[in-house]
Amino acid sequence: MKQFLSITFLLLFFCFPELAKGQTKVKDTITRRATIGYDKNGNQISLKPETPLLIQVAGAPKASYSYLWEMGDGNYSKETTPKYVYKKKGEYKVNLSVTNNYDNGKPPKTRPRTVVINEISNIQFSEIASLQDTIQYKIFNNREPVPEEEMVVVVSYKNPLDYVTNGKLYFFYNDKEFKNDNFELLETRIHFGEKEVIEDGFACSDEMNNAEENVASTISIPTFRNSFSTEEDLDLTLLESKKLFRNVKILEFDNMNANETRNLFFTFKTTPEMIKDTSATVKMRGVYVPDRNYKNHKKKTLEMEIVTSHDPNKMSSNAAFMNYRLVRFKKINFKTRFQNDGEGPARTIRLETDIPDMFDKKTLQIVDSYPKCPICPKGEEVNYSCLDTIIKQKQIHFTFKNIYLSGSTQKNVTEKDSTKGFVKYTMRFNKDFHKQSTRSKTAIIFDKNEPVITNYATTRFLPGISIGAKTGYNLFTNLENSKSYFVAATISPYKSYRWYWQIEWQNNLHKYESKSLINNQLVNPNGAILQLQQTTSTTSFDNLVMEIPILIRYNINNYFGLGVGIQNGINISEKQNSLTNIKLYEGPNTNVLVKENNKTNQLKQSFSNYKSGVLLDFTAGFSRIGPSLGIRYNVSSEKNFNYLQFYGIWKF
Repeated sequence: MKQFLSITFLLLFFCFPELAKGQTKVKDTITRRATIGYDKNGNQISLKPETPLLIQVAGAPKASYSYLWEMGDGNYSKETTPKYVYKKKGEYKVNLSVTNNYDNGKPPKTRPRTVVINEISNIQFSEIASLQDTIQYKIFNNREPVPEEEMVVVVSYKNPLDYVTNGKLYFFYNDKEFKNDNFELLETRIHFGEKEVIEDGFACSDEMNNAEENVASTISIPTFRNSFSTEEDLDLTLLESKKLFRNVKILEFDNMNANETRNLFFTFKTTPEMIKDTSATVKMRGVYVPDRNYKNHKKKTLEMEIVTSHDPNKMSSNAAFMNYRLVRFKKINFKTRFQNDGEGPARTIRLETDIPDMFDKKTLQIVDSYPKCPICPKGEEVNYSCLDTIIKQKQIHFTFKNIYLSGSTQKNVTEKDSTKGFVKYTMRFNKDFHKQSTRSKTAIIFDKNEPVITNYATTRFLPGISIGAKTGYNLFTNLENSKSYFVAATISPYKSYRWYWQIEWQNNLHKYESKSLINNQLVNPNGAILQLQQTTSTTSFDNLVMEIPILIRYNINNYFGLGVGIQNGINISEKQNSLTNIKLYEGPNTNVLVKENNKTNQLKQSFSNYKSGVLLDFTAGFSRIGPSLGIRYNVSSEKNFNYLQFYGIWKF
């Protein structure tokens, strides 16, 4: 019966392939649209988005949209239905970027809409995007990057000086840490007359030759000192940024009044080649020079986590691809983001975070958090806001106590960013940690609600390269007077944990002999034996053999390893010295020698006698790195050429 069902299934699969398609995930190719609606009263407008239905992610908080409105005059808003008053008459192109949270579809596309202001009837102007007094420079994105989706990055800068300034902005993107570009700049929207400039040394940001000289020669400006407390070595900041990023956008601005705030907007599309690791962190950097006659500047780095969907609750790490040789004493950064999607404020938030065994939990350091609060004292109950940490065997619990984090659906809450929080921390590796990938997640618990489970944050190591030196002896049990010594070089991934590949290049010096004895009887026509002819042939071989073994190996532990593979070999050079001895005896036996004759012959040839085989291998010592001893058995395709190999190897 089981065989009949199996055959029936196979027939249906091949005859009706459309049935199998139902088992695969079909790529979402439907473009969803959102439109901009508005009401106008003189120079005041009320904006309203018209969005498609959300596709709820099963098990996630309630799906919702978040918005970034660009008013067309340099101001923006994150409200759902903002109201805005324009200062001047004119035509303004309103842009809207919509992000779908906890939604299974793609973000809706929008088209800009032009608003015409013909009269100024309301003079109660609103600076809805003005920076606070304590902030002079800010960079933020409207959503995290998803491969092949667009996102908007907003740069806000404020003149902190008490006079009108002419300044400069540098915006760096596409980390050199990654092989491919992660972003393509589609559009730059300016509203205050900023103009793009090209500086020597920045025209081709991949060319780092003489970078220090280029930067120093193009920017030579003095330093001023006042309340604008910031970095002063602009040359060093630019040089460092060029080493970290492939692309840069440079803009100059003029006539910026004291305490004036300006905004500019970049639209980026994430490339198909974007790294697909959804816990990796990518960066952009902005450098703000408020007065380009001086070197004082402000530097901001925007860190973003790559995602596959827009989920405000996320765990990320900068340990996506690490060099195993260099990470022993490195601090690994982790960050867990969360958002209260409830109808009321959260007073207690607990993050139950998995910690892989390779990390030393005792090295935990909290770098930053929001809500911002001190670490709770151990063993005390307090009535003020604090962040408590409890280290367990497999987890660390971060608990925000006595806080107030608004809910995104709470009444009178219009700023979604005020409902978000995070904890950022670092850890080091244990003294003895292996080269293996890890996955960890966080359970986020708001007060006494059911936990929200984040994505998996992964850690991976780059393969790295390990070069090995190998030497030993080959024992051919089926060959006479065989002597075979070899030296070899190996290449394999550095300090692999379990399975790995290994390729070798091996040269053997192999000497051996081959002998044969042939007896021929010479008879008369009557069949009587007249003479015995005995022919003895002795050939000595002196060969230089090149072999290329390819193995799959497995480390049982730190000290023992196994391997299996194939081997191909060829004689690079081959020398044969042959001696043929012919003896003629009287009668049927060897009692009376009548005649003896010797013949010699020498043959040389190159790249001959191709051989292949399979091999089994065992090592004992330091299996991952360092010295070890091994034994290998090679089964050859050529008769009598099976051999045992005894060797020592040192991997670096």
